[in-house]
Amino acid sequence: MRRNIPSLSALLCFEAAARTQNFAQAAQQLNMSASALSRQIQSLEAQLEQALFVRVKQRVHLTGAGQMLLSELSPQLEAMEATFYRLKARDNPDGALNIGTYPTLGSRWLMPRLADLSRSQPRLTVNTITYLDNDQVDPSLVDLAIVQGDPPFAGYRADLMMRETLIAVAAPALIATPVSAQDLLEFPALQHRTRPLSWPIWFDDLREPLPHRPTGPLFSQFEMLIEAARYGAGVAILPALLVERELAEGQLGLAHPHHCTPSSAYYLLTPQAKVGTSRIEKARRWLLAQGGLDQDLD
Repeated sequence: MRRNIPSLSALLCFEAAARTQNFAQAAQQLNMSASALSRQIQSLEAQLEQALFVRVKQRVHLTGAGQMLLSELSPQLEAMEATFYRLKARDNPDGALNIGTYPTLGSRWLMPRLADLSRSQPRLTVNTITYLDNDQVDPSLVDLAIVQGDPPFAGYRADLMMRETLIAVAAPALIATPVSAQDLLEFPALQHRTRPLSWPIWFDDLREPLPHRPTGPLFSQFEMLIEAARYGAGVAILPALLVERELAEGQLGLAHPHHCTPSSAYYLLTPQAKVGTSRIEKARRWLLAQGGLDQDLD
């Protein structure tokens, strides 16, 4: 039975025009003339027997029918695009791979390990994409993304990658030997903007009261926070894996001996549309092995 569906060309023309609200701009994006795009949309309107756009000077606006079509059509076009991406890339182990990460985790944990990935997959080009918080992760840009937090992560397959250990650190010039938890509050508390609960989590795990909210400067990146701690600006509660070098070299020391392992952890995310792609799955297995957890992978 023949399906009563408009041509894909007409639907793509409609979607581009609805997105840009400008026929000329939409035509340019689709590499066609504005008159050809207009004819495609007129054909679509004729088939539907109702107007999809109201034309006002140089711009166009969707009618009620146009808004309904766009809301239904956009996710279906995205699903089709994802399907063709998976089919095209599924069994190709080479090409490019985009790994998303936080800046400091990327420079201190991921980058030293990527050389091994390049040696194991010499024809694979690995790009890194950074973000400051999980809301900035874009599934259209990343093939794999390392995030810290708690599942679920909607739209992604999430693999537990590694646990996180939080420790209290300070420059030896500021705190030469470990002090009590309450004494830590006498110093400025260095804090990360997206991790404001690190201090309460650490104190709660220690089963010590936190009499007041820690006060001190805020930083948007761990790299700056670590440097501030290294120069004696205050005490920081930090993931141990980010300060291994400073601890080994004596630039930072434990301000308190307690090690806290919170319930939140690092997860490796794969956009659902890209699950099953050969090179992504191979890199996923490699990255999870770097996390050090024994896993039974699909």
